[in-house]
Amino acid sequence: MEINTDKCRLVGERLGEALTRVKADQFTDPRYYPPASDEDEMVARYFLVMVAMDHRLSRPGRPYEAYVGGEFYHGADLLYRLGMKKYHEDPGFFDPRSLVKVTAKSVEEWLSAGGASPPDPDVRAALLRDLGEKLLALYGGNVTGLISASGGYLKRLEGGLIDRLKAFRAYEDPVEKKAYLLAKFLERRRLIEIKDPWNMEVPVDNHLVRIALRLGLVVPPRWMVDKILEEAEFSWEEDAMLRLAVRKAFKQVAAAAGVTPFLLDDFLWMFGRKCCPRDTAGTMCSSCVERCRGVGGCLAGGCIFADICNAKSRNLYLPEHTYLNTWYY
Repeated sequence: MEINTDKCRLVGERLGEALTRVKADQFTDPRYYPPASDEDEMVARYFLVMVAMDHRLSRPGRPYEAYVGGEFYHGADLLYRLGMKKYHEDPGFFDPRSLVKVTAKSVEEWLSAGGASPPDPDVRAALLRDLGEKLLALYGGNVTGLISASGGYLKRLEGGLIDRLKAFRAYEDPVEKKAYLLAKFLERRRLIEIKDPWNMEVPVDNHLVRIALRLGLVVPPRWMVDKILEEAEFSWEEDAMLRLAVRKAFKQVAAAAGVTPFLLDDFLWMFGRKCCPRDTAGTMCSSCVERCRGVGGCLAGGCIFADICNAKSRNLYLPEHTYLNTWYY
């Protein structure tokens, strides 16, 4: 697996000015997140539970999307919208003493709306029970106790936040996607002040992998490209290898842009959803649509990366690699 260091620097330099116009999301939109005035423990519990559920909701031919209260939501937006409905209607659900009693049926009822439902309610219920049991056993049921035990560090010998989260099945993945996403939420909500920002990483979801491959930040071997194009299922090892290379590449991009990986992730996630989606055939590369312009992904002539993107120059827009049966991403 090759990381194109020169391309990482070029992309970072291109993003440097654009990211000065990106305001860090404070994650207080009441449709998705608890109010800023709520008790720290309640807010921390909410984010710990919701990030644990933040994986693989859509499946081929079965998008996770529905109307809630007359408004349309898709993917993670629907997940967190339903999370806030639960938070308002039954805040005790997020208490570890309730999590240990969660069933597949209760998870399916909670995360279903319209024709959308979670594809693996049994797995999600098991992850929540594991969260509850270990929070009670290790931290007296207090998520703020877990955060406090980290000492404000992400990683350290005594156990930083990322290290400690690995005790939970939902957060055990080797690429630490959920753990870093949770850390980003907690930092923005001022529930943790990170003392080792050099250990920040982007939470590598499917959007970030797709963007890295299309830009040419990561150059996988030919057999892996063929596997992606054939939509053949990746193995656990192949998936981790690809995602870790993507994480390393975006660390270089963040350094060249002069921003933290967390702020870079804000941009990349929105860019992947609104500017460079999975099924694009390059239609937005030369003529930006309003939704892309709104997240800073456009220049006058089109996409901010149009002249340096491998996918555009080669007219080969790789889809996402296939790795469906996981609770990691």
